[in-house]
Amino acid sequence: MMQTPGIDMLEETELRTRRPNGAPVAEAWETPGPLPALSEPVPALSEDLLPKALRPWMLDAAERISCPLEYVVIPTITAAGAVVGRAIGIQPKAQDDWTVIPNVWGAVIGRPGWMKSPGVREAMRPLYRLVAAARTRYAADLRDTVANRAALESQIGATKKALDKAAQKEGAKLDKLATDFATLSEQLAACVASERRYVTQDATVEKFGELLIVNPRGLLLLRDELAGWLRSLEKLGREGDREFYLEGWNGTGSFTVDRIGRGTLHIPALTISVCGGIQPGKLMPYVTATLAGAGGDDGMLQRFQLLVWPDAIGEWRNVDRWPNREARERANQVFDYLDALDPATLGATTDGEIPTLRFAPDAQKLFNDWRKALENRLRSPALAATPALESHLAKYRSLMPSLALLFDLIERGGTNGIEAPPGGVPLEAARLAAAWCDFLEPHACKVLAGAIRADLAAARALAAKIRAGAVPDGMTVRDLARREWAGLSREGAVLDALAVLERVYWVRRETLETGGRPSDVVRLHPDLRGRP
Repeated sequence: MMQTPGIDMLEETELRTRRPNGAPVAEAWETPGPLPALSEPVPALSEDLLPKALRPWMLDAAERISCPLEYVVIPTITAAGAVVGRAIGIQPKAQDDWTVIPNVWGAVIGRPGWMKSPGVREAMRPLYRLVAAARTRYAADLRDTVANRAALESQIGATKKALDKAAQKEGAKLDKLATDFATLSEQLAACVASERRYVTQDATVEKFGELLIVNPRGLLLLRDELAGWLRSLEKLGREGDREFYLEGWNGTGSFTVDRIGRGTLHIPALTISVCGGIQPGKLMPYVTATLAGAGGDDGMLQRFQLLVWPDAIGEWRNVDRWPNREARERANQVFDYLDALDPATLGATTDGEIPTLRFAPDAQKLFNDWRKALENRLRSPALAATPALESHLAKYRSLMPSLALLFDLIERGGTNGIEAPPGGVPLEAARLAAAWCDFLEPHACKVLAGAIRADLAAARALAAKIRAGAVPDGMTVRDLARREWAGLSREGAVLDALAVLERVYWVRRETLETGGRPSDVVRLHPDLRGRP
């Protein structure tokens, strides 16, 4: 346990006084201090962490909205990964077929009114431009498809009649007519207009699967409020939905859905990206359930690798100007490039199902050194004590190469591929990806602070109960634990909480002699008694 500077163990012991049953004790209290912070301040996203091709547009958008830069950047990177999807991957090891797909899950956290939704909407502009173009193409294709299907159906009808006549006469044309009928039927089945889909806001697993069958590169699930989606995964009858999304995060697998009445749906390419905003008050109960080993303790939370929770919204400024047109056009150019990506022009290997790149030699060395440091951390006693953070950081194994590939593709898109020759993912992209991992870790620690500093989380939970008047002066430690309040259901957690609150002079523990077994009681600071 942490100790307050200047108070050694002997002094802490002397803060507790033994008194006979009913005997008054003179009270001398220090002024109650502030509760310790659960986590250290998190870094703000700096300009040098932004991909150069998108930097002017991202900065302009965040400044005009007057929102944290993270609220534009995280959704943009997530959307870019969704557009690329399964079109190309990276094999992070020099001589291994381990493949990583650059689809990522991102979430921006902030209180209501922190401009999360405007930031996400601005970030999605280049993506929705692709959506609009795809819908226009689909409308034109649909008109042609309807006409072609009508013609094929007419030909099939005529061939069927001729086939019936030939069958009655046992004529020599029977075999040819049967072949023609089969060919026309195949052409009719294939004559279907399919819309290129990039994003969905709400879909059942079955519908999501149907969309993925005709969009094998993958899809982005975009939610303005992620809490609603997370709650939907807990509904009765949707127990299998979590596994669908959990497996879709990996991006390299397939999935088969079997339903009575709907039959079997085989999804050859299960690649899913997720992005949205969430309020701290709605996120923390989910985090608490995850840390407690409840139904949410399945790695769903840790899959949100691009997870940011800014400490402050920043100073508001009335920025009233037209968007930077040149910067926006360049962002559109990047997304156009990602959408039309041709892996062959990048020198991608096509031995497997998914075209892949590898790191350039100097970038490979950086990745090897970076991963060695990560793996040693993951095997250290320090992280073993915080399994939730250990699980989160373990997924950085794929995050770093995913971001490196994505940053390389974005820069290529910024020049329309002209200045970037085919070859491995370069050192600059690998360095930027590693720097992103360093930036994201403190934000993950802030979200998982309840697990990393369980004693401080318990102290804050007990402090809230004291403020609400739920803890009477003189209550026994045993009775506190019996209340089974959230975060305080174990006697050990109660003792940890009391130790923290003692150091800031909110409480004292005293031993009450009753003639039998002594009882530890909690004495509240006089200023905190009789609340509310």
